[in-house]
Amino acid sequence: MEVVIGVQLSERQRQLLFRVVEEYVATRQPVGSKTLVARAALPVSSSTVRAELADLERLGLLTHPHTSAGRVPTEAGYRVYVDELLARKEPRPGEFPLGLAVARAEVEEALQTTTEMLSQVTRLLALVSAPPLRAATVRHVDVLQLQATTVMVVTITSTGGVGKHRYSFAGPVDPGLVTWAGDYLRERLIGVRLRSHRLAKAFDEPGLSPLERAFLETIRSAFDEIEDERQLYVGGAAGLLDDLRTEEIGAYRSLIDALEKRAALLDVLANRLGQRQFARVGDELEASGLHDLALVGATYGYANHTLGTVSLLGPLRMDYEKALRSVRAAAHELSRFVEEAYAED
Repeated sequence: MEVVIGVQLSERQRQLLFRVVEEYVATRQPVGSKTLVARAALPVSSSTVRAELADLERLGLLTHPHTSAGRVPTEAGYRVYVDELLARKEPRPGEFPLGLAVARAEVEEALQTTTEMLSQVTRLLALVSAPPLRAATVRHVDVLQLQATTVMVVTITSTGGVGKHRYSFAGPVDPGLVTWAGDYLRERLIGVRLRSHRLAKAFDEPGLSPLERAFLETIRSAFDEIEDERQLYVGGAAGLLDDLRTEEIGAYRSLIDALEKRAALLDVLANRLGQRQFARVGDELEASGLHDLALVGATYGYANHTLGTVSLLGPLRMDYEKALRSVRAAAHELSRFVEEAYAED
């Protein structure tokens, strides 16, 4: 079915299209004109509704499954519907039961908690992308003497990442030097962004003695070698697979492929960082191999810093209104958490 691009729908056609989408999502059954008139209390006859549905089908927004007299939305129909949801004035997000303030979780734990709660509430696959490394700051530093010639440097970042680096020296290390290095690095680096000029400057201070400078140079890699690996937290795969219908087996395969190749999902989410909320339907996800699914999401962060996305992935017939409402609320709650967490750095 060819979709007519840039078509203008009448108000009644828009209402009927949205009713079909919502009825089909709720019942999973093709929607007929009699059902629409009865359940929507429309002030028009079934014959008028049939004619309008036929026009929507000619426009490529609805289709007939098999020989059924009812109609179901096409990808284009879902796209029109979700565009309307995205265009609506965004209300203040409601409370979302993440419990992050109570848990006082690390950022890493907060991201995983968000995926778990989102998937439970929506029965969809929840995806939360972690902040990029360039957004992380140093939260904690320890320099520990394990043996006379062995030192360990422990680093914790604001995103919850933990690094442990062990260094061996040719001869015994002065314990006083180890203690000094820990105090010095905590004083200079707590709250400093990774790979920043300020971090590098701490190792090149003119006032350092040759011994101090040599020691710091040896352990500097503990901060330089933190891998810039993007992370994606996933929750609810089992619930989504339980809810897939037989005819959505293609979506099942796409989902499994996506979980095996998370880089494709991360690329899709990274491209949405400039949008507060977004949706991708069907073929719009073709490049990532998810053409049988739909993705909705919202970004989280603090001040003018966008750190990542909170998203839901599911079948084309997902409840888009509930999904968007859920990601908005979760992103709002996560933003409040990371703002407080980063402020403490």
